[in-house]
Amino acid sequence: MDFQHRAGGKTGSGGVASASESNRDRRERLRQLALETIDINKDPYFMKNHLGSYECKLCLTLHNNEGSYLAHTQGKKHQTNLARRAAKEAKEAPAQPAPEKVKVEVKKFVKIGRPGYKVTKQRDPESGQQSLLFQIDYPEVAEGIGPRHRFMSAYEQRIEPPDRRWQYLLLAAEPYETIAFKVPSREIDKAESKFWTHWNRETKQFFLQFHFKMEKLLVPQSAAVPSVGVKRPPPLMNAVGSHPSSDSMPPPPGGMHMPPLPPGAPGPPQMPPQMPPPGSLPPMMRPPLPADGGMPPPLPSS
Repeated sequence: MDFQHRAGGKTGSGGVASASESNRDRRERLRQLALETIDINKDPYFMKNHLGSYECKLCLTLHNNEGSYLAHTQGKKHQTNLARRAAKEAKEAPAQPAPEKVKVEVKKFVKIGRPGYKVTKQRDPESGQQSLLFQIDYPEVAEGIGPRHRFMSAYEQRIEPPDRRWQYLLLAAEPYETIAFKVPSREIDKAESKFWTHWNRETKQFFLQFHFKMEKLLVPQSAAVPSVGVKRPPPLMNAVGSHPSSDSMPPPPGGMHMPPLPPGAPGPPQMPPQMPPPGSLPPMMRPPLPADGGMPPPLPSS
């Protein structure tokens, strides 16, 4: 079919675009994108000359309108010059000193051994709280150094397997080695009169005392005190086979009372039953006498 002379037809329409047309379309798309994302008034390299055209001071190029300049800023030449200028400025700029970090100087000293110590266990007579008093001797302590202490959990140390029942009290003073005491992992009373330390600078002795808080004991339900007005039932009798107490034993014959036996002693010896005199029994129950013929009369047969 002949499409060349059709009304409204154009030769070459609908075919493959040429290279120039593709470049023109690409620049138009870049210009539209740049207008939406870039503020041209804040560009330091954009300049309008006296002829009404626009210049790029970085690339030294001329542009007829703003769209052409924006399309140029998205091109390879402008981007390469931007990277080159940034590298040059970074090289010429003076090196800014980094902010100094606060450094903690590690004290270096020669350890001379472990200090002498004494531990005393005490109990408060008023409250019944248990306490520990530590006395540490630092005769060769450094000038201006005071002993320090802290409590360490069993999970912080790496010497023994962790056990939640124990905690450690650490004491340190230079140039002595740090020593630790293994104490029960109970809550410590931090009241002013229950926890105190004292450093005697003359005798070079350090004292520390702390109290453990009282643990609340659970009262069993069976041992609860009965309320007022409720009568408790009498105690049950002892089980069969138990030894009776010495207080409940009958007095021995003759009216004499035996003294109470000490606990754990065997019971009194069992005396054989005593037979009453022969005249006190009836004739059929007493033993035979020589006057009766030696044998009792036979019982009558039925």
